[in-house]
Amino acid sequence: MTSFQLRRYDIKPAEMSTFLDAWNSVVPVRQQYGFTVVTAVVNSDDNEFTWIVRHDGDEAAFRESEKAYHDSPERAGVLVDPVVHVAQAYVAMVTMVHPPPA
Repeated sequence: MTSFQLRRYDIKPAEMSTFLDAWNSVVPVRQQYGFTVVTAVVNSDDNEFTWIVRHDGDEAAFRESEKAYHDSPERAGVLVDPVVHVAQAYVAMVTMVHPPPA
């Protein structure tokens, strides 16, 4: 089973560029813990960043790997935490319907 999580962030005014730099620095660390970025998009008009992350395993495995990722020394070593640029975050586990799961 594969799990997907949708994350939408309202980015603080004038901080999208620095947020993206910081976010790009954590993606390789997430990959070390079994996560794959399915897609990531910016809505410049509303200063929003939306992405979908995938993990092979059920929701419990997703959450276990996410905790390991957040607690990891690699994550702690990231110079700038992307979260400091986020005004509001919306996060939900979702079911992929298109393309149909394999």
